Amino acid sequence: MDPLSLPAGSLVGSWRVLRLHGSGSYGAVYQVERSGPGVSGPFALKLARYPRDPRFEREGELLSRLHHPSVPRLHARGEWLHPSGSPFPFLVMDWVDGVPLYTWASQHPLSSHQGLRLLAQVARALEATHAAQGIHRDVKGENILVRASDSRAVLVDFGSCNHHGARALTFQCPPPGTPQYYSPESLLFQWEWRHQREARYEATPADDLYALGVTAYRLVTGRYPPDALDMEMTEDGFRPFYPDWIPPETWGPVSPGLSDIIQRLLSRTPSARGTAGEIASLLEEAAKKTASGTGRSLAPDAAQVLPPKTASSAPPLKSLAGSLGLAFAASLILSVGATWLGAAFSEEESSGVLLQGGADGGTAGLADASVSASQPHAASQPGADFIGLGIPKKPFAGQRKPPCEPRFETEIHGGCWAPHREAPPCGRNSFEWQGSCYTPVIDLSRPSTSGDP
Repeated sequence: MDPLSLPAGSLVGSWRVLRLHGSGSYGAVYQVERSGPGVSGPFALKLARYPRDPRFEREGELLSRLHHPSVPRLHARGEWLHPSGSPFPFLVMDWVDGVPLYTWASQHPLSSHQGLRLLAQVARALEATHAAQGIHRDVKGENILVRASDSRAVLVDFGSCNHHGARALTFQCPPPGTPQYYSPESLLFQWEWRHQREARYEATPADDLYALGVTAYRLVTGRYPPDALDMEMTEDGFRPFYPDWIPPETWGPVSPGLSDIIQRLLSRTPSARGTAGEIASLLEEAAKKTASGTGRSLAPDAAQVLPPKTASSAPPLKSLAGSLGLAFAASLILSVGATWLGAAFSEEESSGVLLQGGADGGTAGLADASVSASQPHAASQPGADFIGLGIPKKPFAGQRKPPCEPRFETEIHGGCWAPHREAPPCGRNSFEWQGSCYTPVIDLSRPSTSGDP
């Protein structure tokens, strides 16, 4: 009776398992039906991997406050009693029969009208979420499903969410979310507080809107926008800076109205992004000005879409800031909590579920606890998942070597490692050693500015 592999016909409360849909580091998603009278479904049941996982309480609470056509409706929440006596929390939601936004766009001729309509529906879902005093914290294409029955965009996977009154579950950077979608203020906070091990960034609705802007840019161009914040090496060490803006129409046809909205969403000033309701109204008004189903295609050809980074194409350490941006590079610069290292090896793992052809980087922080109830499942491939790996026998390239900082670092196999507060099983970007979890400390010592002695 493993929570990650319940056979068909198993009962979880009053819900009968039809099939396993996907599993990740903190849970599994099953397609289920109601075992008693009532609508037969199907429904999505999200079952925790660990007893009493508090992440499910927070997600369930926010979903219970939401009643919107672009958000899966919560039908039930409870605890499944394992034969050992341990209670495992679960959530039951609408089953969304659809495909991720970027995948849908690659399979359909996406017109200006369709793109504006889909983005407006996501903005309305965020409006409802923010009105319920919640924040999604992981808005991206993989967490937006376009439903097969009516082509409506549905915002899914609230595993990284937060809401007013919820207890804190993350006590160090990086915050929950996906690095490519982090806002400039989030990245700047992480940089300025990099020496404080317990610094905690409080996300706001403006972070969700910035992530929506990244999603829109990626939808219409096939690539991510310029980094929200980047790093450059100076004589005094690394320094953050804002890269130049590249309008989305640089890469292909984009209506002026949509381009203006995207630029507003990606503003460096949080207040300039407005509210989700304001953005939704702008998108809806722009959609009305285009005839349904007409307009030039916005979706780039598959050959134009930049593929995710892989192990063979991972750039050298000195060029990480320019290639992946501060969202990834800053994590290597920090000697503690370098929790995004795994992204250089695998960017196809999202929210704890291994996806086929994933276009978004892996979710960081609390989002590791989340498993989307609607994402396509693919069996894990050897080497694609870093969960549960032991520390290698020799240091990584660029890893700091002894002497290690005695207060914060531990020498293991000739390299310096920063301990995590979490206990095994370790997250996908950390490694296990003698019953504890560690991340490698990257050596970014200031280069010498003098000549040879």
